[in-house]
Amino acid sequence: MQKILIANRGEIAVRVIRACRDMGIQSVAVYSECDRSARHVRMADEAYPIGPSPPADSYLRVDRLIDVARDCGADGVHPGYGFLAENQGFAAACRDAGIIFVGPTPELIEKMGSKTAARRAAIAAGAPVVPGTEEALGTDVSDEAVTVLAGAIGYPLMVKAVAGGGGKGMRVVGSPAELSNAIRAARSEAAASFGDASIFLERQIGRARHIEVQLLGDQHGTVLPFVERECSLQRRHQKVIEETPSAAVSSELRARLTSAAASVARGVGYTNAGTIEFLVDEAGDFYFLEMNTRLQVEHPITEMVTGVDLVQWQIRIARGERLDLDPRALLAPRGHAIECRIIAEDPDAGFMPSPGHISSLRVPSGPGIRDDGGAESGAEVPIFYDPMISKLIAWGETRTQAIARMRRALLEYEVVGIQTSIPFFRWMLDQPEFEAARFDTTYLDRLLKNRRGEPFLAAGEADEEVATIAAALHAALKGSGGSATVQGAAGRPSGWRARARLDGLRP
Repeated sequence: MQKILIANRGEIAVRVIRACRDMGIQSVAVYSECDRSARHVRMADEAYPIGPSPPADSYLRVDRLIDVARDCGADGVHPGYGFLAENQGFAAACRDAGIIFVGPTPELIEKMGSKTAARRAAIAAGAPVVPGTEEALGTDVSDEAVTVLAGAIGYPLMVKAVAGGGGKGMRVVGSPAELSNAIRAARSEAAASFGDASIFLERQIGRARHIEVQLLGDQHGTVLPFVERECSLQRRHQKVIEETPSAAVSSELRARLTSAAASVARGVGYTNAGTIEFLVDEAGDFYFLEMNTRLQVEHPITEMVTGVDLVQWQIRIARGERLDLDPRALLAPRGHAIECRIIAEDPDAGFMPSPGHISSLRVPSGPGIRDDGGAESGAEVPIFYDPMISKLIAWGETRTQAIARMRRALLEYEVVGIQTSIPFFRWMLDQPEFEAARFDTTYLDRLLKNRRGEPFLAAGEADEEVATIAAALHAALKGSGGSATVQGAAGRPSGWRARARLDGLRP
């Protein structure tokens, strides 16, 4: 491949552009109307408009993406994640147009993208699965019939969409009385999000951890698993903090998890990057959950502990190269890595999205810190797309060092003009259960429920923030240029930039 079109936007488009540049491959960006001046557009070698701002009129238009790829002479397409990354129709359209799709085949996307088909593939490979229904329950299956199936599985259980992911079309049901409403809600959300109202049922595993295994598979039959990622810290079934390796996974459990994941992938002849997700219960037993047939948002933490560039390997596999990585090294991580998703949302307003103008942005740096961002000072966070603006990654020789570096980086992070998830992460990293790695997939929702509306930016911190800004302005007005060091409580730097709310101070 000599030229790759990135069928995406934001931070993942920037990430793929950087991989292309490292490999000497030309990159092509596409953009909607509101993304005309976006960072990924200016970074790429070429950029082309694809339509109005709503995703359905631009980033989800297969015909327009294929037309641009043909017109600019791109011989490859990288879908990133989200949008069309797991759309078998898009992968097939690329193949039909003679363009290499950097990902698995359309047939694999269709098979493993269906939660029920993926369950059957896992069973065939000998992997343990959560008790549940093996066939999709379409709208032709009555609530009464679903109730009978639910009784055989047992409560509590999950009603889940067959298509899609990200927590959409998912409901927890604690008793038969709750089932009908959960079915209707899950079907409605699944139809709106994925165009498919089919559901299935799955037993809820109490106090489980969400552990996933990254895989690479080449076109010559080699499948290699990587060290596991810990993804249990979730809010409403959405991951918010990921780390690797998991503090709860022993070397023996790692061997079993990675072996099971590789068996599932080999059983279906999987190629390119993918991830097998498991639930691990308190006894250490694990169950296949699903497969993601794409690059994961949290891929950087795996890169940090293995030294493997997963995006470059996606491209290398797509052009037919053989995997020549040492499989032992992939399961022997160097150090520890943590990722926080920096999202344009207001934690003190129920995590509501906070789109708008970023008047100032300064990312942290220093030892062990990596920021995969798609925004910059002066950028707009549109209302039309996922509000994630960056992924902040911290690496350390130990988990303790990685946490300390993440705390420092969150203090350095400056985002002015919109609210972000930074105050939430500063609070989260100080929780005793996080420091001790004692959590499961329900922990964060329970913790937030018990906060009873307390602000993440405590009153004392808010007062300190105002005092710091006032002191800096006073110093500037006196002609000092603010060169004097401004200290917060107990002589520590105030860290006000990470939580700046300056709009009210502008003339």
